[in-house]
Amino acid sequence: MKDWLLQLQKVSKIFGGIHALSEVSCTVPRGEIVGIIGPNGAGKTTLFNVITGAYLADSGNVLLDDQFVTNWAPYRIVRSGIARTFQNIRLFPSMTVWEHLLVAQQHSGSIFRRLLPTAWADPAACERAEEVLDFFDLTAVRDREARSLPYGIQRRVEMARAVTMKPKLLLLDEPVAGMNQEEAENIRQLMLRLRETGLAILLIEHDMNFVMNLCSYLYVLDFGILIAEGSPTEVRNNPVVLDAYLGQDADA
Repeated sequence: MKDWLLQLQKVSKIFGGIHALSEVSCTVPRGEIVGIIGPNGAGKTTLFNVITGAYLADSGNVLLDDQFVTNWAPYRIVRSGIARTFQNIRLFPSMTVWEHLLVAQQHSGSIFRRLLPTAWADPAACERAEEVLDFFDLTAVRDREARSLPYGIQRRVEMARAVTMKPKLLLLDEPVAGMNQEEAENIRQLMLRLRETGLAILLIEHDMNFVMNLCSYLYVLDFGILIAEGSPTEVRNNPVVLDAYLGQDADA
């Protein structure tokens, strides 16, 4: 039996008359990289938002480590061990890379203190930040403001900020969107290294070459419905998936 870290049991989300998610069930084993694919509007980011508490599920359950975390407040989800990145980069433009890694580790205190981390960060937080800087090869840009960094490095900083919180599960929403082949390969190698540390990863991505060469298991959504799942080979050869999604981009 698999050692499941995350379990979604028949999760549904409705916006007005639109069923964004319809009884979606999926699992993420510990230490594995699992992908969610599907056309635009399939419900992928909505699923992430339900997992992280940004949206309330209308029905179904979300379990982390066999604990029900369905509809918990986002800050409780973070404390339980889930961190995420976003499709659109959400860094503080005027804060340095170092400051981002310190802010990520603070879950209490005033907003003033959270936005001035270098003045009060404790030694343990600084040590963790140094570890993550080194792991993500960001030491050279440690003191640069986020807005001055190239797009690919900003993506790495966002991932590093999430990992600094020592999550059990990392959710990545289109981590290589807008990247060239070399940049995407660097991110793929980084994710493989993260997996070696025991971190589980659930990712959304449209780059099928990237997904097929990284994930151990895939789920396919279409119009909020789970239409297929399996290994990359099984999904690639599934006629339902080819018709709904992969076939549309076969020549892309």
